[in-house]
Amino acid sequence: MDINSQFDIETYSNRLVTMGYERADMVDGMGQFSIRGGIVDIFPLTAENPIRIELFGDEIDSIRIFDVVDQRSITKIERANIFPAKEIIIPEDVAKEGIYKISAELEERIQLYKKLNMTEHIKRLEERVSHHLSLISENIHFNEIALYLSYFFETASTIYDYFQTDVCVSIFDPERIINISREFSLEQEEIYKNLFEEGHILTSQSNIYFSDEDLLLYLSEIVSSYYRKLPGGTEVFSIDKEISFSVKTMHPFYGKINLLIDEIKSWLKANQKIVLLSGTKDRGKRIKEVLGENGLNSVQLDVFPDKFPRGRIFIIEGSIEKGFELPGLGFVIISDWEIFGKTRKKRSIKVQSDESIDIASFADLNEGDYVVHVNHGIGKYLGIKTLEVQDNLKDYLSIRYRGGDMLYIPTDQVNLIQKYIGAAKDKSPRLNKLGGTEWARTKGKVKDSVKEMAEELIKLYAAREAVEGFAFSPDTPWQKEFEDMFPYEETQDQMRSIMDVKKDMEKPKPMDRLICGDVGYGKTEVALRASFKSIMDGKQVGVLVPTTILAQQHYSTFTERFEKFPINIGLLSRFKTPKEQKEIIRGLKLGTVDIVIGTHRLLQKDIKFKNLGLLVVDEEQRFGVSHKESLKTLRQNVDVLTLTATPIPRTLHMALSRIRDMSLIKTPPEDRLPVQTYVLEYNDFIVKEAIRREIVRGGQVYYVHNRVETIGEEALKLSTLIPDAKICVAHGQMNENELEKIMFDFYKGKYDVMVCTTIIESGIDIPNVNTLIITDSDRLGLSTLYQLKGRVGRNSKIAYAYITYKKDKILSEIAQKRLQAIKEFTEFGAGFKIALRDLEIRGAGNLLGSQQHGHMMAVGYDLYSR
Repeated sequence: MDINSQFDIETYSNRLVTMGYERADMVDGMGQFSIRGGIVDIFPLTAENPIRIELFGDEIDSIRIFDVVDQRSITKIERANIFPAKEIIIPEDVAKEGIYKISAELEERIQLYKKLNMTEHIKRLEERVSHHLSLISENIHFNEIALYLSYFFETASTIYDYFQTDVCVSIFDPERIINISREFSLEQEEIYKNLFEEGHILTSQSNIYFSDEDLLLYLSEIVSSYYRKLPGGTEVFSIDKEISFSVKTMHPFYGKINLLIDEIKSWLKANQKIVLLSGTKDRGKRIKEVLGENGLNSVQLDVFPDKFPRGRIFIIEGSIEKGFELPGLGFVIISDWEIFGKTRKKRSIKVQSDESIDIASFADLNEGDYVVHVNHGIGKYLGIKTLEVQDNLKDYLSIRYRGGDMLYIPTDQVNLIQKYIGAAKDKSPRLNKLGGTEWARTKGKVKDSVKEMAEELIKLYAAREAVEGFAFSPDTPWQKEFEDMFPYEETQDQMRSIMDVKKDMEKPKPMDRLICGDVGYGKTEVALRASFKSIMDGKQVGVLVPTTILAQQHYSTFTERFEKFPINIGLLSRFKTPKEQKEIIRGLKLGTVDIVIGTHRLLQKDIKFKNLGLLVVDEEQRFGVSHKESLKTLRQNVDVLTLTATPIPRTLHMALSRIRDMSLIKTPPEDRLPVQTYVLEYNDFIVKEAIRREIVRGGQVYYVHNRVETIGEEALKLSTLIPDAKICVAHGQMNENELEKIMFDFYKGKYDVMVCTTIIESGIDIPNVNTLIITDSDRLGLSTLYQLKGRVGRNSKIAYAYITYKKDKILSEIAQKRLQAIKEFTEFGAGFKIALRDLEIRGAGNLLGSQQHGHMMAVGYDLYSR
């Protein structure tokens, strides 16, 4: 599309839908478009930012690229290319013909089932196919559309059809590829057979994947080279020329620089080409300095050169899993893992916007939402309406008040309204009347009440400011050395959080900071650096966690990160014998234990620290009221760092109100993929296939059944459903030694499926678990569901979460909203948004007492907070 070209809104709107774009009120993700008067926003799948087309009549007046977060223009462009947002595009005439074929086959199948008296099959197939037919006729894209391809097209394209003739394809480990393709082919064959026999699909909805024979035939035609450890061809791939070369695996130096220097000198003597991969530029500089101090000259480069002269040392920013030596070519490459004992992975850093924009963009309005206008009170939002005022067409937000009165607000005055968040969202708020004095009186009452509350908050602030804390010293050289050993490149928001914490610690008043970030985003590293800083000033550290398993996991992480430093770490939990606990408690009193990691055992009266400087609280929302009271006394004059993925509404409110300091970590690990989330009725077949598929690809499964009384029956049912699966059971009421052994055995891969309660919610980090199944999910809270979902997808494999509820169960409105929210927020960093949604569903709770409850209901959370 070019500037000044014709643009008919209706034609292009239909075309965008056909191309797979989804119409939205406001564009906030790829594959969406919105139309507001003469403005069309489109977010193509191939673009980093969406485009905004402004029309003058039926002509394109301007095209701009804009920021999806704050909706502001970035730059003007002359032309925009819009590519399809889905692989399968079905033209209208083809769709009609396909619908006719599907309907005819459905009718034929139903008649057959009637003869066989298979009423369940009829119901199942008719419901499913009829629903799909309505989606196809309305041109709405859905995941299973690929199953109907044969009804619309005689042949389908494959990725190979898009390869150019001169494409070079290499295969590593061809035998393994042959075996995997055969296993996959057999698995798909069985899946389709079961789906057909149980009345889920039609006859022609055959397997949409290649058979293993077809795949291997394609590969044999296009592969130009393959690599294997042993010489010779394979049954599928023949060879014209064989090249053999010797490779030696590089041995690790584990940070012992003197050994590395000796090895480099011997390679130089042999006139080898030597490449050291530094991971990051800073590490490269450090390696260069160390080599120089030992009389070795080196060249630091950003990229690999075309040629490597012999007898030279090159330091290059980069990372590979393992180094190697090619004796025949006189070439040596050493990875940062061999040099330092850890690979420092560089992460691509996306600049994150300010936290306030996050909140603003999340609070986007949907039709039917209740809103609060600063001057007119609570009304119901009915969408955007285009009105003609003084011969000009303009977009207005339309809001209905009590008695049917309407208020139209220009879209550029959206700051005058906020989404209504009351104490609970299962009850609708009372609408105000437009005009009159009711709203002014309500605001006045709330204002007086808030004044009283503000006085209490001021006392709280003043007390906090008055308490003398310990001002920690600036970073030491050891601190830098410790931080350099972190195996990843810090993200901007992680670095900002670390700087926030250090700044707080160096002030002469106690720190109370909340670090909010998704599971695996690097919150623990922030705590590790704060702990190291505390120990450098001779202070002790307490790490408080909600579960024994999380305590064990943190103990392992802390021990591993501090292994090169003289730091004594203790673990206090029920997994420790009374004798071991006594020894650690004695060490805390004497000051010989630097860091103690423990459950609520840390809060008991016999625990006395000699010199506590920092308290780290992980997942504060998991502690009970009595534990939180004990925490208050412990945290009075020490620095406190709280880590959470989804803060409880009250904590979040306090952070947003600046009663507590908060840092957000929003950047995901580079190679992590979003968890594919399905919210659905429980179905034995789907559960069976999900578990089987995970086991076939070498993974493990969490099966969450949060009822200890029936967990054994559930495990038995699963073992009948999947006889080959190795199943174990874990819950909090088990003997601690038995539970620890099961957890450890599952971690080591001795079991395929763990049937468990929400005991896995916090802290268990097993990267091989990539399928999660939750039963009776409507009985669980939103943050619990989100935390559970965070237990899978911890590596670069695609993970799946099946969040199920009982068949035919009528869900409460709150349960529906929770499940909708967990389905909605699949993107990274959604923990903070989940907490905001939880605040919306549950309300903020009492900040300082029950008297505030009614006032918040009267004006809504946002205005109340102001």
